[in-house]
Amino acid sequence: MTMSRALDRAEPVFDAALADAGAAAAVPNAAFFRQPLAPILTAVGVTILVVLAISFARTNGLVAALWGAGGLAMAVWLRGGRGLTYDLGFGVLVTTGVLAGEFLVGNGPALSAMFTAMNLLEIVLAVVLTRRFVPGLSINSVEGLARFLTICAVAPLPSAVLSALALDVMVGADILDGLRIWWCGHALGFAIVGAFGLAVQRRHVSIVREPARLAEGIALLGLIGGACYAIFSHLSLPYGFLLMPLLLMMAVRFRVSGIAMALVVVTVMAIGGTMAGHGPYHSFEPENRALLAQLLVLLGYMPILMVAALLEERDRLAERARAGRERAERASAAKSRLLANVAHEIKSPVGGIIGIGELWAGGQLGATSAEQVEMAQMLVKTARQVEALAHDLLDVARAESGAVKVELRPTDVPGLLEDIRRGLILKPEAKELSIEVVVEGDALVAQADSQRLAQVIGNLAGNAVKYGAAGGRVQLRTAWADDRVRIEVIDFGPGLSLEKQAQLFEPFNRLGLERSAIEGHGIGLALAKRLTELQGGEIGVISAPGEGATFWVELAAA
Repeated sequence: MTMSRALDRAEPVFDAALADAGAAAAVPNAAFFRQPLAPILTAVGVTILVVLAISFARTNGLVAALWGAGGLAMAVWLRGGRGLTYDLGFGVLVTTGVLAGEFLVGNGPALSAMFTAMNLLEIVLAVVLTRRFVPGLSINSVEGLARFLTICAVAPLPSAVLSALALDVMVGADILDGLRIWWCGHALGFAIVGAFGLAVQRRHVSIVREPARLAEGIALLGLIGGACYAIFSHLSLPYGFLLMPLLLMMAVRFRVSGIAMALVVVTVMAIGGTMAGHGPYHSFEPENRALLAQLLVLLGYMPILMVAALLEERDRLAERARAGRERAERASAAKSRLLANVAHEIKSPVGGIIGIGELWAGGQLGATSAEQVEMAQMLVKTARQVEALAHDLLDVARAESGAVKVELRPTDVPGLLEDIRRGLILKPEAKELSIEVVVEGDALVAQADSQRLAQVIGNLAGNAVKYGAAGGRVQLRTAWADDRVRIEVIDFGPGLSLEKQAQLFEPFNRLGLERSAIEGHGIGLALAKRLTELQGGEIGVISAPGEGATFWVELAAA
């Protein structure tokens, strides 16, 4: 409990250091001189944590079980800025802080100098590795957090080895025990305090403006602290199972910053209580108690940080997808407006061209030769194609913008197919084709907009005549499909590959036939799909190379 109260007194120092460090982050080299408060407060905080750790949790001679000073120094160093001047100044202050703490707890000059050098070595190594391998110093992703935790495990190793050897020579301490306890305590300090220092951002301060969320965070933190007190205090209650769901809830609700703060509380109370002889490991020897408490935090509770990082990553991906969808919707709306404007601009002059062409072909503008009549007819035909394209563009724009209104009412499908057949046989390209209507079933009445349905089936049938003429016939078939009305347009032409089927309903995609003699613009099927969907129906194709194609539409029965 002594360590817990002392750390509570040290927390404002840590918070103030982080705040001033964030303000200096964008000023390399000069940051140390423009914002000196952060490094100075950090040095004071390091001194306090050194004294607390050595005084309260010293085990195995001269090695502490939890070393938060390194994590604090690393976090503020990383957040404060960079540049040679800043790094040198910050390093000097950290060295002063550690050395002062060592002297305050009564260590001699030799031990104090050795411990200070080892601490500075691991802190510098952690800072260098984090800058190099953690992009943007962000641990709010699975990859960033995994790299950071790996650095927390690697950075203390050289110091652990060197200090263990030095202690063996100076005081006869066991090398393996010294190495193990140093590495576990310092790696834990880097991982817990360092993660908290890097996770807390200025945006998290906004929680104070959300009373409900602030109350939720305080309540969760209180429950976690209460559970730790029940487990690791003199009560030593067997309620260890309570911590995991509470920590998971903190990770879900407050992500990496929330769980990092909770882990600071859990680690201090778990290791402090265990070293005081309380908790589930009170019956073990002091060295073993320290190891078990460290392993409990490292292997039992630290992995929840990964859960929080995964949730943060999912949030970013969801936000990116939402922003991408909004951009696509805006682009689609702009495209629809452009298509509508282009279609309107085309229609008026094309109508005039058609009128002049017809007057010219009819000889009403003066005497014309046979060649001139043929040219006038070609002009009218081409202008009508452009007019049809303008109408299609306008329909596509209206359909995509939701401006197309459909009036669903009972529609006699066999009668509609017969009307379409009669229109098809009048086309010049259908002269050599057999076009038939096949009706399989009674009362084939669909709930549809008859005008739009005729537009859809007429488009499919027109394509069958154009692209499937080689088969010699086209079939318009309707039948029941469970409780829906199914309409099929079947041709016996060359068929379609699976690759081409996947691209069929894309606007302006003619499947490589742009240079062929077959006329078209690649928007008919896209329009047919949209119109079918507006009527609550489905559209698709069944085909294979050399076996023709069957385009189908299914609609609700009236």
